[in-house]
Amino acid sequence: MNIVFFLLVLIAFLTAAWRQFSLPAADVSPMDALSKAMIDSATGAVELALGLVGVMALFLGLMKIAEQGGLLKILARLIRPLMIRLFPDVPAEHPAMGAMILNMSANMLGLGNAATPFGIKAMQELNRLNPHKGSATDSMVLFLAINTSSITLLPTGVIALRASAGSADPAGILPTTLFATLCSTLAAILAVKGYRRFFPVAQGTPDRDEADQTIESSDIPLATEEGVGYPAWVSLTALIGFLLLLPLTVLYGQVISPWILPGLMLGFLLFGVIRKVPIYESFVEGAKDGFQVAMKIIPYLVAILVAVGMFRASGAMEWLVGQIGQITTLVGLPAEALPMALLRPLSGSGAYGVMASIINDPAIGPDSYIGYLVSTLQGSTETTFYVLAVYFGAVQVRRIRHALAAGLTADIVGVIAAVVAVSFLYG
Repeated sequence: MNIVFFLLVLIAFLTAAWRQFSLPAADVSPMDALSKAMIDSATGAVELALGLVGVMALFLGLMKIAEQGGLLKILARLIRPLMIRLFPDVPAEHPAMGAMILNMSANMLGLGNAATPFGIKAMQELNRLNPHKGSATDSMVLFLAINTSSITLLPTGVIALRASAGSADPAGILPTTLFATLCSTLAAILAVKGYRRFFPVAQGTPDRDEADQTIESSDIPLATEEGVGYPAWVSLTALIGFLLLLPLTVLYGQVISPWILPGLMLGFLLFGVIRKVPIYESFVEGAKDGFQVAMKIIPYLVAILVAVGMFRASGAMEWLVGQIGQITTLVGLPAEALPMALLRPLSGSGAYGVMASIINDPAIGPDSYIGYLVSTLQGSTETTFYVLAVYFGAVQVRRIRHALAAGLTADIVGVIAAVVAVSFLYG
């Protein structure tokens, strides 16, 4: 991240400086625009973090109910055969397993607001297993790579925006998004496994700080009968049930999506009541962490969002699009959609704005090839730099190893898969 952060700022400065001296005088000079972007991005980063406080408190409170009721252990045992193969260094019933499963489930349903608190909780639990604080473990890298490429069944936000833009088929992106995210998730897993040999774990004496000790033996579930997972037929039944959701999301995604968040909250509370958990006290206890976590990630958000804001305001992004747009058009990625593909890993709000402007353009519309493509890109790729900044920032990890390389690999594969799927169905 040190190199990426420096290069974004350097390229932005040089581009703005070149435009300052080579272009005719304008109402706002390139350097003035760059300065304004720096201040606006820094302010926006703090506003974004503050905006996360309420969401973090809500879902961390619900997660505390799930944790005390045993839901995380139930989920971990249910898909234990898959998770222990993906994350062999995480105990099967450790809280990190349940938190990761909840995060992945939220991402599958397009619930970005819910996925973030679950993901931060998972990173905090994974960090308890980390013998070298400040350096990412293999499990952290793999979790974030899957997070940036997560299989998506219901891109709820994109469906809603397409409907507001007058689309005749707002849920038409469900099959293309599903295909693209399946490909990008597979690419993420393979990339993590392949790249880790080039990014070895930091060597040295494990950290033993009093404020942040590694996990003690009493915190690790013992290999008792309770910890061996459910019988194979139970896991298989759950897998079949999951696969049955695929056609349902394609056929009824627009109908299902508004019910997800209210149903999620009621489901957590109902589970707590059934398990005789004091739901109000548990919710408040979990929600207390929301403010502290949101404040902790502010410096990381400021750094990455200022660098990205400078890169866009300098004209470097516009120049890059102009240089490669003619080439990408030949392979099904029109110049109009290229900014979306380039901006998505850098800025979620910027990419969202590009998508909204395209599908609301009367000359293009949401149901054109370009409209379907940008909608699929929004629903099937993640803001990789934001995810790394927030999740690693929450646990003070500075040495991210191959997390960025794996995430960007998944993004590239996701864009290619989106182009293939949209070309096949709507080209």
